[in-house]
Amino acid sequence: MIRVRKAEERGHADHGWLDTYHTFSFAGYQDPEHVHFRTLRVMNEDVVQPGQGFGTHPHRDMEIVTYVLEGALEHKDSMGNGEVLRAGEFQRMSAGTGITHSEFNPSATEPVHLYQIWLFPESKGIEPSYEQKQFPVSEQQNQLRLVASPEAEAGSLRIHQDARVYLSQIEAEQTVTYALAEGRHAWLQVLRGSVVLNDVALDVSDGAAVSDTRNLKIQATDDAEIMLFDLN
Repeated sequence: MIRVRKAEERGHADHGWLDTYHTFSFAGYQDPEHVHFRTLRVMNEDVVQPGQGFGTHPHRDMEIVTYVLEGALEHKDSMGNGEVLRAGEFQRMSAGTGITHSEFNPSATEPVHLYQIWLFPESKGIEPSYEQKQFPVSEQQNQLRLVASPEAEAGSLRIHQDARVYLSQIEAEQTVTYALAEGRHAWLQVLRGSVVLNDVALDVSDGAAVSDTRNLKIQATDDAEIMLFDLN
């Protein structure tokens, strides 16, 4: 079964400095039909204007993955990390017992376009930690590149949850496939372009929840970038 979450059906808020879309209930957007999917709690697509950002704020007991599509995002946190996350880079932050952080667009002229993703952790009260990594485009081209996993497999980021996150850049008319183990679920998020998931057409910023389906076939109808989550 594949349930599509169309881009235009998501929650939306334009704060001037921030244009944000929420796949699941978040902040002022509350939708009892779309609170989370399995352990995937937040799927926010944000555009932050130049010289603007999120002031220092707290998190706890959440696995937070950020991926920058365009531009750059400056990060500072209470663990002492101060990094700039650039286009094509991932950040993983385990909030655990509690952290504070800020996120800021350091450019004076260019907006930053990013996805921020939250997953429930496997347990509460873990020690907070931080990672940042970029994966070669050659390892994503027309194939699924593991970017986050519980055991940091294949050099991926470590997330404290039984979930695996893949990234792929698929050329038009090319196909990638994925086999879900029995009892597993998937979420597909289209970051750029458009694809057909099995027989279901998905456009840019669409998402799809997959259950009771073992074999996934993802064909790009034009050049596309997708993120695939394998969830328990």
